[in-house]
Amino acid sequence: MGELIVIRHGQTAWSMSGRHAGRTDVPLTEAGEAAARALAPRLAGRPWAAVFSSPLSRALRTAELAGLTGAEPDPDLLEWDYGGYEGLTAEQIKESRPGWDLWRDGVVPGDAGHPGERLPQVAARVDAVLDRIRPLLSEGDVAVVAHGHLTRVLTVRWLGLDASASGLLGHPHPGTLAFLATEDGQPYLAGWNVP
Repeated sequence: MGELIVIRHGQTAWSMSGRHAGRTDVPLTEAGEAAARALAPRLAGRPWAAVFSSPLSRALRTAELAGLTGAEPDPDLLEWDYGGYEGLTAEQIKESRPGWDLWRDGVVPGDAGHPGERLPQVAARVDAVLDRIRPLLSEGDVAVVAHGHLTRVLTVRWLGLDASASGLLGHPHPGTLAFLATEDGQPYLAGWNVP
């Protein structure tokens, strides 16, 4: 049985400053590109059954630089639609909403391009991805290149937990790996935030 390797895209100017970049297509920084290239030796030689990526350029470019050629764009791997919080930092959001917590309080609607999503909607997208991936793991490893909050939801759903448990995982650093595996039919987290 193969492993599911989850890759958070490399650094962007927005990830560096803590801005919520859901659907805004922010490119990688030079450091983000270097981190993506540094993943290539760690990923080389694996028996890939499939490689999927968010369709945003920061994820597709990370896949390319990490040596994951032919990554299939999957719209279900887009980051959480942050709605009216798109482009804001957590500190800015808390100025108008003291004590705000994304996992508990969610987002507010934004404009037509950023209507916002509730956590159950993000979880439903992730569940659909996992339903497509699980059968492929009998053929080898599967790589997913995606975004910070989405990878947390994907990980807890892999573990069979409610999406609200995503807050229990530390935020994955840009350009890092998570290893999701099974043992005796039980899913487990084999590695998190691995450079």
